Amino acid sequence: MILEEELEELKKELEDDEELEENELKEELEMELEEELEEKLEEEFEKLKEEKLEELKKDEELEELEEELEKELEGELEEELEGEEKELEE
Repeated sequence: MILEEELEELKKELEDDEELEENELKEELEMELEEELEEKLEEEFEKLKEEKLEELKKDEELEELEEELEKELEGELEEELEGEEKELEE
């Protein structure tokens, strides 16, 4: 009878140990997955940030080009107007 009790107790301890080990493995896996996910999120964030910066640079360049074009057109229009005014004066 005592042997049976000891055997049962040992079985219980073994089950508890296995459960503990399983839980530890699960926790370890969860931590690894969290770290991987965090790394991927950081990489994706950096990628999106760089894309946005490129987009902003392009927008800035477009604005500068538009301003240059406007100035050129204004200059050409002024020249045309001056030319027409001179013709009218003559």
